[in-house]
Amino acid sequence: MTKQYVFWFFLFLALPEGITGAEKPAAPPGVVIDHSPASSRQYIGSPSLAVWTDGRYIASHDLFGPGSTGDRTIVLSSGDQGKHWERLAEIRGQWWSTLFFHRGSLYLMGTSKENGCASIRRSTDGGRSWTTPADSRTGLLLGDGGYHCAPVPVVLHGERIWRAMEDTRGPDGWGSHFRSFLMSAPEDSDLLQAASWTFSNRLDRNPEWLGGKFGGWLEGNAVVAPEGNLVNLLRVDYRPGPEKAARVEVSADGRQVSFDPQSGFIDFPGGCKKFTVRRDPAGPGYWALANYVPEFHRSGNPERVRNTLALLHSADLRTWEVRSVLLHHPDTATHGFQYPDWLFEGSDIIAVVRTAFDDPAGGAPNQHDANYLTFHRFRNFRQRTMKDSPASFRRMEGKKP
Repeated sequence: MTKQYVFWFFLFLALPEGITGAEKPAAPPGVVIDHSPASSRQYIGSPSLAVWTDGRYIASHDLFGPGSTGDRTIVLSSGDQGKHWERLAEIRGQWWSTLFFHRGSLYLMGTSKENGCASIRRSTDGGRSWTTPADSRTGLLLGDGGYHCAPVPVVLHGERIWRAMEDTRGPDGWGSHFRSFLMSAPEDSDLLQAASWTFSNRLDRNPEWLGGKFGGWLEGNAVVAPEGNLVNLLRVDYRPGPEKAARVEVSADGRQVSFDPQSGFIDFPGGCKKFTVRRDPAGPGYWALANYVPEFHRSGNPERVRNTLALLHSADLRTWEVRSVLLHHPDTATHGFQYPDWLFEGSDIIAVVRTAFDDPAGGAPNQHDANYLTFHRFRNFRQRTMKDSPASFRRMEGKKP
């Protein structure tokens, strides 16, 4: 009996007497990788996904919320292409982290805790054991604290490895205090050595941008632009709509980043929440998974509308279109498919998603505080259209908010 089935079996036994089959909550879409009930006050965060040399999928997530320690990451594995999962490791002192595979090793890169030090760990056995970032020679990259990130893409370009990050040294708290920067290292260097890494200057948010309604930027995507240069495409806290992303230019040596507010803000469906952008390896163009807000859900704060996960495409990294809805639930208050991390696998996309959904323990407390990590395979993604969107979404099309 697999972990997912054991979970549902025992929660079914725990249901109060008299609950009928019609009243039992439906399982979330996809495959359940992990679950944390709302009663724990620990919520699933920071999904990340990598593939090991033997084809096994490796996933990770952290736990946030008032019941959490704010520094714990769980690593899990699937040997059958995402159908079943087992826990490999629990790491203390790692948070908001990206899994990635590089030169025969698996890495986990993020912070030591909420707004902690920038750190990186290495595993040579597929995620069961990890190095400890004790100092600048073993993975402690920035030891002065105050850093923020998410599981954002790690990109090889110009014989260097790149990743976006923020510090929290701006004024006035969440949103406005994020200062964006890029970090990079030679791809053949020892990534655990802080001396291998170059850090760019840090860009503050200007409160006058976007008509004085620019709340801040965060969780950037390092991506190679059509012109061949690397850019950082960031989530933008801008709530009047349409949602935006910010394109930050990066120098070839990684030491300088710059932003032009006249041309750097672009319309991006779902740009008010964390999204992941990757360049198509099969040809020109870019794909993203993001929390697009359809017209019939546009009556509230777009930053908290996370019940629709959409597939986006761009030919030039500036103009984006929604190709298809991948996941949807009619309720915006307690359902969310958010923080997607994903990879290309031939004609498919494989993804892990921070999911807020019903469960036999009462469901998620809200759309943000997710109770599940779920795995998904979206087949033939390049051929998908809006006609392939879930039935719940198609039933609501045309309705007013």
